[in-house]
Amino acid sequence: MVKAELIKRSPLRILEKFMHGGVGAGNIGILASRKGVGKTACLVHIATDKLFQGKPVIHVSYSSRVDYIINRYEDIFKEIAKKRQLEDAVEVHDELIRKRVIMNFKQEGANTEQILKSVEALITQGQFAAETVIVDGFDFTHSCQDDLRMFQDFAQRLGLEVWFSVSLRGEEPLFDEEGVPLLLKGCLGGIAVLVTLSFQEGFVRLNMVKNRDHTPPGELPLRFDPKTLLIAEKA
Repeated sequence: MVKAELIKRSPLRILEKFMHGGVGAGNIGILASRKGVGKTACLVHIATDKLFQGKPVIHVSYSSRVDYIINRYEDIFKEIAKKRQLEDAVEVHDELIRKRVIMNFKQEGANTEQILKSVEALITQGQFAAETVIVDGFDFTHSCQDDLRMFQDFAQRLGLEVWFSVSLRGEEPLFDEEGVPLLLKGCLGGIAVLVTLSFQEGFVRLNMVKNRDHTPPGELPLRFDPKTLLIAEKA
């Protein structure tokens, strides 16, 4: 399959349709769940889809293991290429790597303002015209409203789409009666799209909790397959 057809047939077009085109420039989208459910792989699949479209991506990781993130990109690309029988896979792979930058930080060692300055320097001074920023591993238990507001202002000023992963910890209940993670209730106003993930019969269910003022919340016709690390249309 040629790359253009692969992009067209990606299940992420379904997600974009539900979001009326996507999270959108200047907005923040969040994937939230307990640890180990598949948030990082879902974010990498979203990022890889952007890369296939020729849109540069910056992946900001707060993880201590950058090799884990790189391996996720490699594994997901291989699965997509195999599943869709991608033509010229080696050339496409090299092209995608050139459009991706992974930046690694320790949350306790650098504040959000410093990190955003580093990302902005890469975009402006480094002439890396990213359209999407992935933020993985940020700990929302210690910070929420102020940091998220800084990311939102940053996204709006530079016209970026920003996706976060949020790990939910602690004892039940983790959600309110409307399915909103209790951890995020105080900063819900700064979130354009909120999707929660949960295990269900061997797959991971994707549930739309907030979608700006568009489609009512509810389960998406998509699921995440922990075996292939891919988001797929629900059978």
